[in-house]
Amino acid sequence: MPNVGYVFDPLYLGHDMPGHPESAGRLRAIMSHLESSRMLENLQRIEPRDATNDDLRLIHSQPLIDAVETAASDGHHWLDVDTYVVPGSWAAALRSAGGMLAATEAILAGGLDSAFCLVRPPGHHSCPSRSMGFCLFNNVAIAAMHAIERRGLSRIAIVDIDVHHGNGTQDAFWSDRRVLYFSTHQFPFYPGTGDWDETGAGNIINVPLPRGCGDIEYLTAYERVCAPALRRFQPDLMVISAGFDAHFADPLALELLSTRGYYEIANLLKSLADELCGGKIIFALEGGYDHTAISWSVHACLDTLLGNPFTPDPLGPAPVVRGPDITVLLDRILELHHL
Repeated sequence: MPNVGYVFDPLYLGHDMPGHPESAGRLRAIMSHLESSRMLENLQRIEPRDATNDDLRLIHSQPLIDAVETAASDGHHWLDVDTYVVPGSWAAALRSAGGMLAATEAILAGGLDSAFCLVRPPGHHSCPSRSMGFCLFNNVAIAAMHAIERRGLSRIAIVDIDVHHGNGTQDAFWSDRRVLYFSTHQFPFYPGTGDWDETGAGNIINVPLPRGCGDIEYLTAYERVCAPALRRFQPDLMVISAGFDAHFADPLALELLSTRGYYEIANLLKSLADELCGGKIIFALEGGYDHTAISWSVHACLDTLLGNPFTPDPLGPAPVVRGPDITVLLDRILELHHL
């Protein structure tokens, strides 16, 4: 059986605002499911650490770091209309970014084949100088830059499957050809970025999908665009911003992926990691706001890492509707990126 690790720390639950979509209940539901399904018995726990100021500075400005720490020490604050900070947020944010760093070190050391980081607060909307979109620090971006700057990796591929565009990750690596950023996301939708012609230095590939896309459309995008892009890039490590809010049950978006669809996407990404970088792949939790859907979608991704068949979930297949035709969009993206 493959050696698959996971990151979790109770500190992640201290960043919490009941009633907010991004509450600690999301992670409690996931952990409860993984325990009751005995999935955790097949995984190796990775001990997370706190990110240091130097770690955070790999991506973020010092004024942003100071602002988050001050807001947490002062009590309850809103950094923008969506993004809260409470007294437990600072410890959670440091341990969240540090959990990603610990997983990266474990994978690069060779003790584990892959990992899933059950971290929060999430990160992919957090820009170098601005926290936004439920996100405080950009966990995935910090880990990617750590692997490049400190561990000597040449090429990191970040694949973002969240239903929202990871504007923070795109901003962090806009002109950095050492990082390939690939994202599928509902468009137009929050945060308003991620159109197909946003390409950075040629290292940014956005697939802005219309509402109503389901398993067929998503898998087509990953097979036609993501797979050849990754094969051309030849990454040393793959990092997945694993948001599950494109699920048909999610209350905040309008896509129609099923849990089986997430399994197939994760299975493709794992196969590409096996082919291109010795299986080194790290999933990091981002969005997903229906507790049943996110719990079973995490389970599905872990099944792929463990080499298990798909485990049927109680939500079942997506509604049977005809999805939009994305052929012209994908052809345009393929031509733009010479794929």
